[in-house]
Amino acid sequence: MALAVGVYNESVPKYSIVVPFHNEQESVTELYDKLKAVMELNAESFELVFVDDGSRDMTFDLLQQIAAVDSRVVVIKLRRNFGQTSALAAGFDHAEGEYIIAMDGDLLHDPGYIRVFIAKLREGFDIVSGWRKDRVDNLWLRRIPSRCANWLMARLSGVNLHDFGTTFKAYRSELLDQVPLYGELHRFIPALASWYGASIVEIPIKNIVRPQGASHYGISRTLRVFFDLITIRFLLKYMTRPLHFFGLFGMGGIFTGSLIALGLMVDKLVYHVNVVDEHGPLLVMGSVMIVAGVQLLALGLLGDLQVRHFHEPAAGLPYRVAKVIRSEEGEESEVSE
Repeated sequence: MALAVGVYNESVPKYSIVVPFHNEQESVTELYDKLKAVMELNAESFELVFVDDGSRDMTFDLLQQIAAVDSRVVVIKLRRNFGQTSALAAGFDHAEGEYIIAMDGDLLHDPGYIRVFIAKLREGFDIVSGWRKDRVDNLWLRRIPSRCANWLMARLSGVNLHDFGTTFKAYRSELLDQVPLYGELHRFIPALASWYGASIVEIPIKNIVRPQGASHYGISRTLRVFFDLITIRFLLKYMTRPLHFFGLFGMGGIFTGSLIALGLMVDKLVYHVNVVDEHGPLLVMGSVMIVAGVQLLALGLLGDLQVRHFHEPAAGLPYRVAKVIRSEEGEESEVSE
């Protein structure tokens, strides 16, 4: 994302609307008309960043036609279908606005709410998140799994949102520069941003039945989201101290394995029991737990070393300077480093 530096450049838009499309030819033109009408009423500069995520229909052709007649439209064509998170990341990287608003391209999000998002941004919030308070989609396949997932996300991330899944959100652009996106992490941007101290507010938005076309989401997405949730939990709690995570399990394995080994040693030395014949599986289990515990400790230590290398600016230098003395205009001055 490009940010204005120094003198304000009027060519830099105030707002960027990022919309990923995948086989959405039925909604492209209508969504563009609605977005243009809403943003022109706002009376501030804007751009529309449309991302074609490997569509196989006429989506890209329609986007090209729109960009040819409206210079405020930026079209990004991805080489293949990379998924919604990657498409959003591409849009964020090419957006130049001070504020970025993301939404879906299937007309499920009413562009009229953008004015409410902008009002909240002006109040000073870093992230404004939509909340589909009264959902109208399938109860068993969408609403119940979504409610359970959102509850779990809120508990594990520590961010009290009702709806992590919606794409309809607004951000300050400098905040997005600090949040890497991959997998299905676009829904976790508020959780990741909270680690940097971002202020977040949630506003109810209307949830409507998809007017045309078919949904690209299914129940199979739940498993991917669950794995990303584990990743988010680890990143938020142990990103700067991985040894605290791996070390806990490592010490547990070493302690348990050592107790097993001690018990077998007593049997061998005191009661002269043939340990291999009598307790072979237990001996193997104790040995494996000790080895696995040492490996987990080593893994955590390597992770801590990586964290230190990342945070220490002079990590690559083979020396450390205690003091530098320079002579300026005939006078000596000392500079400590």
